[in-house]
Amino acid sequence: MRRGFGRWAAAAVAALLAAGTVAGCGGEERPVRGVAAELPTAAPVEEPAEAPADAPSEAPPAVEAIGGKPSPSPSAKVSGKPRPKPSRTTTKPLAKPKPPTETRVPPAPPKPAPAGCKPTHRGTRATQSQVKAALADAAARTYWPTSAPDIRIPSALMKATAWQESGWQSTIVACDGGVGLMQVMPATAEWMNQRFEQSYDIDDYRDNAYLGGTYLAWLTKYIGDMYFESDYRLDASLCTAELDSCLLNAVISAYNYGHGAVAREGKPLAIPNPQYVYNVRDLMTSCECLGF
Repeated sequence: MRRGFGRWAAAAVAALLAAGTVAGCGGEERPVRGVAAELPTAAPVEEPAEAPADAPSEAPPAVEAIGGKPSPSPSAKVSGKPRPKPSRTTTKPLAKPKPPTETRVPPAPPKPAPAGCKPTHRGTRATQSQVKAALADAAARTYWPTSAPDIRIPSALMKATAWQESGWQSTIVACDGGVGLMQVMPATAEWMNQRFEQSYDIDDYRDNAYLGGTYLAWLTKYIGDMYFESDYRLDASLCTAELDSCLLNAVISAYNYGHGAVAREGKPLAIPNPQYVYNVRDLMTSCECLGF
């Protein structure tokens, strides 16, 4: 949802990413920390125990329940039947994509931040344990309980993306406007709140995690419908050495560069920011944050 900022205040984070700078969702790629050229073929996916995959979540009655906060207890069944899973003979993306099913899309990425600009901070920083709980809650959500209940955001992906974006700093504000843990752009947050009739506060670390998870879930459905015949598995084992081989890589790429640069009507899937994808994929298995 945003481009990366130049340096982080925290020395530990600076040491982690000393070889580059951070990049975020919806913006132009900047140099980022180098990693091994070969992607791992499998990443740990933590299935949250609190919420079963088919448990619907609370939702406004007028809209699909994406982006709502997790319910403390399971709610009543959502009416309507989910679409049956497609029977696919390959996990590769379609060479010629289907028309997008989502016609309301996020705003265009912002312009690059001025060179030499330093990020700022605002508010009270959340503790490590608070951030961990917020990211776990976001990963536990069933974002599309009616039409795509199988869309789940892996906990490792939530943690790795937040680490890549902010080093888990809840108060960080980047020069291009990205805010908080998931470096959510204000315009993107406004679009998601309007699209799904929510009222998330971008400055609240818990809501910021929900906004990041909501955007990852929206990208999963948008790209999954176009290129993967509604196969929404964010599974690293489906990826090959080719970056454009799987939905996981495409969603990571689009979080940083915007959906329009990755999923283009009538054109093959594109990965315009390979280094960002390498970084997040590497963090999904090696980030120190996984042990927090």
